[in-house]
Amino acid sequence: MSLFKKRTVRIFVVIILILVIFSAVVGYRFYGRIHQPNLSVASSDAVFLYIPTGSTYEQVCESLSQNGLENMSSFRWVAEKMNYPGKVKAGRYRLIDGMSNVELIRMLRSGRQTPVKVTFNNIRLDTQLAGVVSSDIEADSASILALLRDSTDLLKFKVTPRTILSLFIPNTYEFFWNTSAQGFMERMDKEHTRFWNENRMEKARNINMTPLQVSALASIIEEETQVDSEKPVMAGVYINRLQRGMLLQADPTVKYAVGDFTIKRVLNKHKETQSPYNTYLCTGLPPGPICIPSIASIDAVLNYKKHDYLYFCAKDDLSGSHNFAKTLEQHNNNARAYQKALNKLKIYK
Repeated sequence: MSLFKKRTVRIFVVIILILVIFSAVVGYRFYGRIHQPNLSVASSDAVFLYIPTGSTYEQVCESLSQNGLENMSSFRWVAEKMNYPGKVKAGRYRLIDGMSNVELIRMLRSGRQTPVKVTFNNIRLDTQLAGVVSSDIEADSASILALLRDSTDLLKFKVTPRTILSLFIPNTYEFFWNTSAQGFMERMDKEHTRFWNENRMEKARNINMTPLQVSALASIIEEETQVDSEKPVMAGVYINRLQRGMLLQADPTVKYAVGDFTIKRVLNKHKETQSPYNTYLCTGLPPGPICIPSIASIDAVLNYKKHDYLYFCAKDDLSGSHNFAKTLEQHNNNARAYQKALNKLKIYK
């Protein structure tokens, strides 16, 4: 082989080596931009990125820069290649330490959120419900409350502002964070339908009640006692009174009518409050629930205990339990004992 050919081969080999090294360097840089860790989350607790509805790509980048993204230029480069700027999706996303650009962008672009848990119980008023729910989802309390009170919008759920609390079944539910007020209501409507299955509907028909009426009575029982074992017995008392055409005379309905839940002793002046919810004045059930009843209270009505009791009164030991009576005389004796206990503690209102 001539000297010229040898030099040519050497030059060619060098060029090949340079190209290989250059390609390796470029490839490594590309690999680094795409696959190397680019998120540093120091907190031991879970860290979440919240992207509100209507957010822009630039707003997402700003949020990421505040939540541990280390190299913004590499993130933007990969985001452009993966067409993420035009596919921003609102939601709540869990950020994991060491995530690469491609992992992060795939999660955000697909809308692969981490759900939130929404729990509500012991709710008396629609304002309370709106406040509790809005603390966990994107919809604010004002938008939720507006929907709860909008007669026209509520028609699709077959409820009114007075009966709206009957739609909700206390429990823990998973939602995506960016749920709207309308989305929350639609989910609750589905849960209500699921809860009122054929078994419960049949039980309601057997006692000549609609789900709304069951909920209204259950709400009174919910406010009367926290002792679940008493609830079917108490439901039996109220159903006995309804069947006999007697006034329910339920103290919780008076507190609701007055609008003061701090009342410890219902007085005659309270019982004179003019309201369709005051069962000392109005026959039958109130026009809607006075709180969101628990599942235990609803099932207590559906499975009420049959007996001859017509009255009940809190026990004078103030344990929260009740004495049940068949006659007014027995009831008055129980009531006097309870009133004496309240007087001893100087509870007069």
